[in-house]
Amino acid sequence: MADAMPPSADRRPIRSRNLRIWIVAARALARWGVTANIISVFGMLACLWAGACFAATGIADARTARWLWICGGVLVQLRLICNMLDGMVAMERNETSPVGELYNDIPDRVSDMAALAGFGYAVGSNVPLGYLAAALAVFVAYVRAAARAAGAPSDFRGPMAKQQRMFLVTVAAAFMGLAPEAWTLATWHGLAAPGIVLLVVCVGCVLTAIRRIVRAWGILRARGTP
Repeated sequence: MADAMPPSADRRPIRSRNLRIWIVAARALARWGVTANIISVFGMLACLWAGACFAATGIADARTARWLWICGGVLVQLRLICNMLDGMVAMERNETSPVGELYNDIPDRVSDMAALAGFGYAVGSNVPLGYLAAALAVFVAYVRAAARAAGAPSDFRGPMAKQQRMFLVTVAAAFMGLAPEAWTLATWHGLAAPGIVLLVVCVGCVLTAIRRIVRAWGILRARGTP
């Protein structure tokens, strides 16, 4: 199986890459023969399960729903850990391939859609907002890919890049799983905490897409690109 992104490719800036625990983990995985592509797919599967956990809160009893919220939040964070480790393992193994970037990007898009759409079906959430957030998350990634294909550098900035989206989802999941019931039932304009988070994600994704488009347009225009 071919491995993920080449070491020279644009990489999302992640500070925790420099933590010793992840450096040791990446070296161990590379030594054990675990490829970056396997890690990418595992991260996608974790987020598919996270989306299922979130959606299941809408039909579960209150006690089970709390555990489902917590499990979903943990799985979302596991997805982010996998997203970080796949590139680190690829560099440790010094292995690249033409299909590596497919394994790097496609699982990310599936993960975003699964987590956010599943979040829309959660108790206290809003289904249309879930699908809209999923679509806008994919659009944000498309803008980055399109700008890069046009010759601009990859732009991973927010305010609602992948890490920010998943951070909000995780915080909301922890809140719904651990907060007193009266707090989780509180609403704002008919939206409980999960719905409010999805609304924030939608607005943030629109701002992020605009910001990235403007930056790419300015760079390409300065270079004289028609």
